Amino acid sequence: MKKTMHFQVINKGIVFDFTQEPEGGYTVVIPSLPGCVSYGKNFEEAVSMIKDAMRGYLAVAKKEGLLIPEEIEENASSTGIGLTF
Repeated sequence: MKKTMHFQVINKGIVFDFTQEPEGGYTVVIPSLPGCVSYGKNFEEAVSMIKDAMRGYLAVAKKEGLLIPEEIEENASSTGIGLTF
């Protein structure tokens, strides 16, 4: 049985929790955005997918008037998520 690896990446003050899944790929969670979770077949795809999930989360949060954490608000723009890995 393959061991699951878990690690965090902090980018511009935003914590990303990565879990390397036993069957392959990575699940990514952003703890400061409850429910913002994504998956990718490899690390690069996981990063791309979580950026897309963040865009959707932020669009709904703004529409619903929900509070967005400052570190995320500062790094999100109308053209996309200002993060690089």
